[in-house]
Amino acid sequence: MEINLVSDTVTKPTPEMLQQMFRAKVGDDVYKQDPTVIELEETVADLFGMEAALFFPSGTMANQTAIKLHTNPGEQIICDKWSHIFHYEGGGASFNSGVSCCLVDGDRGMITASQVEANINDPEFYHSPLTSLVSIENTTNKGGGACYDIEELKRIRQVCRDHGLKYHLDGARLWNALVAKRQHPRQYGALFDTISVCLSKGLGAPVGSVLLGSREDMHKALRIRKIFGGGMRQAGYLAAAGLYALQHHVGRLEEDHRRARQIGSVLKELPWVAKVEPVETNILIFSVKPQYDENAIIEKLKQKNIFISSMGKGKLRLVTHLDYREVMHSYVLESLQKMTF
Repeated sequence: MEINLVSDTVTKPTPEMLQQMFRAKVGDDVYKQDPTVIELEETVADLFGMEAALFFPSGTMANQTAIKLHTNPGEQIICDKWSHIFHYEGGGASFNSGVSCCLVDGDRGMITASQVEANINDPEFYHSPLTSLVSIENTTNKGGGACYDIEELKRIRQVCRDHGLKYHLDGARLWNALVAKRQHPRQYGALFDTISVCLSKGLGAPVGSVLLGSREDMHKALRIRKIFGGGMRQAGYLAAAGLYALQHHVGRLEEDHRRARQIGSVLKELPWVAKVEPVETNILIFSVKPQYDENAIIEKLKQKNIFISSMGKGKLRLVTHLDYREVMHSYVLESLQKMTF
């Protein structure tokens, strides 16, 4: 029994999801003739109360499209120093859009309205790049699945309005935040110019993300997606998986959160663990004491068929997900409690 806690992207479609994929009605989505893709886009747009949506093969492409949509070359994005768009999208903001990132020193990947305001460049000072976009990540990846306070997001929205800035949400794991905070997607749709949501993190779909925004912005995004090579043909087979995930796999995210919290409780009691970051959703980050080798811990767990990942500097990460079942969970808890060095 292999237990892969490296990411929530390692899941495989359930038999029921596969059946829905096999039954999907499809067409050529490049010509906007795939009925299942259209249904997915309309479903997600309605869920968030936004005008339109566009299906993408990846969250990175959806985010990169939003950046290009809202900026011009030479301009600047304000984001947290741990943001996915900066660390994990291959330098795409600079390569694709010719923009730079103003990295803010937030708390567990979350920035505040006052920090945003303090980092907006004077538009009349032409020596500095023009600030044009604020990008938020919820939940935060490197921040250990932390969830923003919705009131802080509203305050940032007001700062954006006051200064004429666009506001993007990288909501790769927004479903986790919605469940953890008992919020409704429309609360977010009312705040942001664009939102990207992932269907293959947590929800168990094999591929795909959706970008949401105004009808005008999604019309422009269609061209950008084409330029980035994101046009797909009979993509309805993939969209069907996303529809099934939305119908059946959102509410169960609380199981992932519960299991992550329980692992965190066990880790706090272990002599070789220095610190466990607060556990709000399905990502758990912990640090080992300086006298212990993080790679040795990874290897020891691997010998027990438990796979986690290193974040460097003594930090380790594990992520609970759809394929991590209760029998596996019991085994992981027992294995951690019995680990000795």
